[in-house]
Amino acid sequence: MAKRYVAIWFRHLMTDWMIRRQPALKDIPFVLAIAVHGRMVVDAASKTAGMQGITTGTPVADAKAIVPGLEVFDSRPGAEAKLLKALGEWCIRYTPEVGVDLPDGLMLDVSGCAHLWGGERAYLKEIVIKLRSLGYDARAAMADTIGAAWAVARYGQTSPLINSGEQLQAILPLHPASLRLEPEVVVRLQKLGFHRIAGFINMPRGVLRRRFGEGLLLRLGQALGEEEEFLQLIYIHPPYQERLPCLEPITTATGIGIAVKRLLETLCKRLETENKGLRTAVLKCYRVDGITVQADIGTGHASHNAAHLYKLFELKIPAIEPALGIELFVLEAPEVEEASPPQEKLWAAGPGLENAVVAELLDRLAGKIGAEAICRFLPAEHYWPERSAKPAASIQDKPATGWRLDRPRPVLLLPNPELIRVSAPIPDYPPMLFHYRGKLHRVKKADGPERIEREWWLDPGEHRDYYTVEDEEGRRYWVFRSGHYDKDRHHHWFMHGFFA
Repeated sequence: MAKRYVAIWFRHLMTDWMIRRQPALKDIPFVLAIAVHGRMVVDAASKTAGMQGITTGTPVADAKAIVPGLEVFDSRPGAEAKLLKALGEWCIRYTPEVGVDLPDGLMLDVSGCAHLWGGERAYLKEIVIKLRSLGYDARAAMADTIGAAWAVARYGQTSPLINSGEQLQAILPLHPASLRLEPEVVVRLQKLGFHRIAGFINMPRGVLRRRFGEGLLLRLGQALGEEEEFLQLIYIHPPYQERLPCLEPITTATGIGIAVKRLLETLCKRLETENKGLRTAVLKCYRVDGITVQADIGTGHASHNAAHLYKLFELKIPAIEPALGIELFVLEAPEVEEASPPQEKLWAAGPGLENAVVAELLDRLAGKIGAEAICRFLPAEHYWPERSAKPAASIQDKPATGWRLDRPRPVLLLPNPELIRVSAPIPDYPPMLFHYRGKLHRVKKADGPERIEREWWLDPGEHRDYYTVEDEEGRRYWVFRSGHYDKDRHHHWFMHGFFA
């Protein structure tokens, strides 16, 4: 497939931006000025000021003499780059490959994109109309090369659409400056009477190199497609990305859902053929008003199950505000992993966490209540209760050791033991009753003590004597007394966990 490029030229970039911010300036001549060698000169002139003879580089004093009442504003160094980057990000709705062309343009690699808008002419017209509706005086051209598109956008007087292979005919009548040459080279060409590219293009290459330098031949070769030229992209799109432009703006949740389904089906089919699955996905919705809204999901394991992934996005759709309509959907999978083949366990009991259905259920729960609300713990090689379990990083993590089954352990362990008041008949006996969070609990059954020594090589402190107790309502608790019993000091009891 032949490469196709679109060059966009903003003839009054910064002044158009000023008018967008202050609409009252639309019909008023004004300039942006910058200090050069101690005097203020025009850095950018509005369209109205330009029509009255004000050009870039004109001293501000002269400009005011030419146009009485001329408004002057300070120029902002570096603002062009920021503005072009923002406009480039807006243009991603037309192609994922956009580059900034300082000081006043953008360059788009549109190979394979135009058919989505009904052909190249309609595609180019759509881009220009939309940019002008935003308030920017934009011109654009399409060609096989970056150089030809740039030249025609700025200097072309005929059709901005250059058919494939016709870049030579397109640039012949253009001014030498359209080749993006250095100013001194352009001046030298003009002094010799070369006011069009056709005047020197057929001259021997050796003569052109000696008189005008290697840069002229390079730019000429780039315009004709004989030298390679690459865009410096403002955004490197993920390798796993799908785009869905809309013929009419989408304004309903049903329409958004249909778009998400189509994108997921296409992306997941590709992932499946490559034995991969996504761990995170981002849906970007480009609205007609220029605002981008997005929704993202995550999975506990690599998945290319389109139906499951849609259920996760389905929870996010109500929060997507379409406003006047969404004209482009982009689905990206920034985090992709190898997906192991599913292990069918139809005849095996208890597939556990290896069952894909369990993993997908956890993903749906995470989408509703948040991933931070779901925890999985693995056993750790410690006797001290607070260190006996550790959080798992993912559902695939395998335990390094087994859970202790010789002693009962609560299903819920408090991160920090909580102080309780206890009445016990004999110090080494379990409590008869205890007060916890303002409520009195009478102990009906008890088991213990189980002494757990502190890991002295990690931190100093007293041992604990644990009891499993059950109150009159059938609730079971894990409580402990800290340290040895001593009649000369007060003993502290603590609540540390709850049994099912």
